[in-house]
Parts: sequence; structure tokens; C-alpha cells
Amino acid sequence: MSSNQTILDRELFTQALRNMSEDDLLYLNRIVVERLNLITQAKSTVQLAQFGAGDRVSFTTTDGTVKHGRVMRLNKKTISLLTDEGQQWKISPGFLRKATR
Repeated sequence: MSSNQTILDRELFTQALRNMSEDDLLYLNRIVVERLNLITQAKSTVQLAQFGAGDRVSFTTTDGTVKHGRVMRLNKKTISLLTDEGQQWKISPGFLRKATR
């Protein structure tokens, strides 16, 4: 699909939106939200697949501290880990890096 075709499709879609009823817009909203959730879940699954129980990982906390630990469990959206200091964390896999030490 060319960029001209994409622009034309977006313009046609925008025109169609302007003519939709409230019920049609609510239905479209539900479909868009479902699709976005599916995309987010697929990304999370890909990120989770990079880790396994027992892997050494590191992450940076909101205050800039780097923590190291071991993956204890892979959850549906997060990874449960135990830091070297004995703290338990549930972290999104996007924030983790495999540790080299």
C-alpha cells in the first residue's frame, strides 16, 4: 500500500467517522480498545519470552538505583523476581535487562 493510498484511506475513514451515530462510535471504540489490548498483550508476550525462571536480571528503580536479582516466576504481564537484597518485585519485562554478573 502506497503512502498516497494510506492518506486517502485515512481521509475516507475520517469522513465516515463524522457521519457515525453515537451507537456506531461506541461500537467502534470497543473494537479499537480490544485491538490495542491485543497488541499490548502480544508485545508483552514477546518480552516475557526473553526471560526464564532463574535468569539473572537487573533493572533501574524510579530513584535511579540499579537492582540485581533472579527471576522467580513469569506472570501474565509481569516478572516476579527476588533482588540480591531479598526484596520481592513484580516488574514489567520491558524494564528488565539480563544481568552479566
